[in-house]
Amino acid sequence: MIDPHLQNIPIFSHFQTQHLLDNPTAEEMPFSVDLGLSSVVIGKTKQGWLLPDGQILSQKQAVIVSEDENSCFQLVDGSLVKVEAFSAFTNRYYSLMPTPKAPTMLISGIPMHRIKNTTPLEDTDQKIRALGKPFGRILDTTTGLGYTAIQAARTADQVITIEFDPIVLEICKANPWSQELFTNPKIDKLIGDSAFLAMVFGDNSFNAIIHDPPMFNLAGQLYSQALYQTFYRILKPNGRLFHYIGNPDSRSGASVGRGVVNRLQKAGFTITPKARAFGVLAKKHST
Repeated sequence: MIDPHLQNIPIFSHFQTQHLLDNPTAEEMPFSVDLGLSSVVIGKTKQGWLLPDGQILSQKQAVIVSEDENSCFQLVDGSLVKVEAFSAFTNRYYSLMPTPKAPTMLISGIPMHRIKNTTPLEDTDQKIRALGKPFGRILDTTTGLGYTAIQAARTADQVITIEFDPIVLEICKANPWSQELFTNPKIDKLIGDSAFLAMVFGDNSFNAIIHDPPMFNLAGQLYSQALYQTFYRILKPNGRLFHYIGNPDSRSGASVGRGVVNRLQKAGFTITPKARAFGVLAKKHST
């Protein structure tokens, strides 16, 4: 179980430790203590590998990490701590899953991002491209690991991002790739259900909305006619909404997609399919 107060401590996965195991005679090796964001040279001692913060990563610990390809680990006071948490609030199990670069998060075993033939950051980039360059005030309805909010804030004036489960933000605190979520002054974080929080915003409040909800069976309220009508109301004229749906070639993606498009059109949006991003672009009329 992750300690919610532990940030900026060594965190790594099999992508980092396997490199050490593959070079058993090396006295010095490049190593990342932030899941590949940066690299330092560490030296070998009799007890193991000396990390920059003074802790020792033992050979046994490196093997444990390397044998678990679906987990990320922190080293806390010399002990391995898997980055995972169970939420009594949602009855879901969350864990940080490594990739060669930025990790994704597993929600009860289901990856939050597309990772087959792509990466979490590339997945995020596809969604932003489908939306078009974010500018002005942006609403991100599902924070997750914060990659969407972070990327949107590169060009937007303000990004309001909403996360349903507070435990997810604790996972973010352990993820080096999510830190800008807490340091960028243009990003404002809210906790709650987007289906309800969206209703408090005034008319014509946002230039764009990025809506990347969990699967329909996990969050049906985020696919409702009422929410789409709220999105239409709070978007400015000519405002854009990117709605992630899922693989359009899958049976479930096609079925959910048809319902989404019908409800968005009923709310007043003009729809453009964005197959590469697994979603649709919905545009509000100019008047």
